[in-house]
Amino acid sequence: MNVIPAIDLLNGRVVRLHQGSYQEVTVYDENPTSTAADFKQAGFRHIHIVDLNGAKEGMFVNLPHIKSIINELDISVQTGGGIRTLDDVEYLIDEGLTKIICSSMAIKNEADWIASLRKYPGNMILGMDLKHGQIAYSGWLETIEENTFSFLNRMIDCGLQEVLCTDISKDGTLSGPNLELYISIKQKFPEIKLIASGGVSGKQDLVDLDNAGIDAVVVGKAYYENRITLEEMKTLNQV
Repeated sequence: MNVIPAIDLLNGRVVRLHQGSYQEVTVYDENPTSTAADFKQAGFRHIHIVDLNGAKEGMFVNLPHIKSIINELDISVQTGGGIRTLDDVEYLIDEGLTKIICSSMAIKNEADWIASLRKYPGNMILGMDLKHGQIAYSGWLETIEENTFSFLNRMIDCGLQEVLCTDISKDGTLSGPNLELYISIKQKFPEIKLIASGGVSGKQDLVDLDNAGIDAVVVGKAYYENRITLEEMKTLNQV
């Protein structure tokens, strides 16, 4: 399993939101490059960064900070937040991002999302945020009617290789991941790389996900709240 340390950026600071609420913000570091340097020193070469300003405003507000991390530390980054069009995807790849995570774009601008999948199949990640079993978008306020498995089938036919799945009810709660959800998706779609996100509370959760055959996991709040160490995360990182 691949363990991916996470950084959420809001106004250039490392933060975490509780269940996606911009009203419930905890600041962990004023210097995101310093946080990323800790990850690199621990042996991680790929990290997950979300531009929370971008997600809200549709502009890549924190891109300068992300580029500094890439250029100064020579590590790869997957990023999401504010990506709306194929032009956005092309721009971010040109700016040095390795993986591009799209959530709302896949729902609200499916044509450009599919065009991105076909042009950059190895770079695109579907950010699939689930609310009561339905795919949510637009800041998790709306859900689509199409069945999750039906949607994934269509996307795989278009070239989808990687999915970052977040159980919204678990995000930022430290209550443990929705293991049954991830197992059901992986069993149904063994050909995709499945990244689990949300709810990780400590080392045992990573062990459980690894034993279940989940390909990767994003770890954020559990690390920042000292529930798991970088050493423990690195021990379970097999990539």
